[in-house]
Amino acid sequence: MPVLELNQVAAIWPSLSDVLLVPHTEVEYQTAVTMLDRLIDEVGEDENHPLASLMEVLSVLIENYETEHVPEL
Repeated sequence: MPVLELNQVAAIWPSLSDVLLVPHTEVEYQTAVTMLDRLIDEVGEDENHPLASLMEVLSVLIENYETEHVPEL
């Protein structure tokens, strides 16, 4: 990642870090699920939507949490 892009990410990271994180607690997990629900409502199945990749990343983070912390039914 070029330095300029890293500086841009550093500038906006504080506003994203509460949502885009690896959930370690139930509260963080629920926050991620709530955000994913909102993204699904906004993005739907539009793979070209500007937030589609964020939805995908958040889905993976949630899935990893569920694999480790949510018992199978």
